[in-house]
Amino acid sequence: LFQVDFLSPSFSQLYWTTGTPMPTPRSEIAGAVLEDKIYIMGGLENGSHSTSVVEVYDPVTDKWKKVASLPQPLDHTAAASFNGKLYVVGGGYLNRDTLSDKLYIFDPSTNNWTEGASLPSPRGALTANFINGTLLVTGGVDSEKTLSSTLAYDPSTDQWTEKAPMPTAREHLTSAVIDNKLYVMGGRTNGMAFNVDTNEMYDPIANKWTILEPMPFQRGGLTSAGAAVNDSIYVFGGEQSAGTFNNNERFNVETNSWTSEMSMPTARHGLVAVAIDNKIYVIGGGPQPGGSASNLNEIFIISKK
Repeated sequence: LFQVDFLSPSFSQLYWTTGTPMPTPRSEIAGAVLEDKIYIMGGLENGSHSTSVVEVYDPVTDKWKKVASLPQPLDHTAAASFNGKLYVVGGGYLNRDTLSDKLYIFDPSTNNWTEGASLPSPRGALTANFINGTLLVTGGVDSEKTLSSTLAYDPSTDQWTEKAPMPTAREHLTSAVIDNKLYVMGGRTNGMAFNVDTNEMYDPIANKWTILEPMPFQRGGLTSAGAAVNDSIYVFGGEQSAGTFNNNERFNVETNSWTSEMSMPTARHGLVAVAIDNKIYVIGGGPQPGGSASNLNEIFIISKK
């Protein structure tokens, strides 16, 4: 039901391989690349308990190590990197019972976390990306409703400002940046039964959203990576009540069109995907809907013609 296998003619060679598994099986994690290393933060350990664990993967050595834990256990949080530091924002804790408004900043040179200005209000299942030195936080859910908000954080002033909201309120969504534009895809509007195929682009200079071609499938609990190949964004995984997705779909920002790519070896949700050069590392996530977890490190290789 969820598998679509099709090799796009745009590339001469695409295939999956595996790296060393993540030491701690987790789902609903956050991840980011900093200095060509992949940081995986927080999540639900064994699919049920919020964790503060931070593990770092070096693709060159294919090895993992632990660094300083998050100041508190967090799941359904979001992360991005800028200027040698990691920024982790929002999320849930106390095993998903409480939402966070915290912004935590990690400096790998000191192996230390500090705290930035808090979000205007607590939220989880959101996304975070840097564009031109500004942290953009989109969507998510608070204690009452699904959110459409776009918030901007300036590290130089330690202040938040509100930007134009997304046309579609969503949580458990995914996002990626290409050419200083933010693309926000998929998610859900009111629980797992209400997945969406929405695809919207934000231009931070114009402070304006544009509705783009929808995804081929409605999916929430997914992840994406802006791969440095032909201005494309790859979107992986997701869940609905009947099962998890192994879909791998590529959005070409130049043509505003989607193609289905070689499926993930393992269907899952609540995972992380990050791109380094021509490789996309798809890490962690739950193989079953709801509370499940894995330590998978599956790598999608993309080669140009």
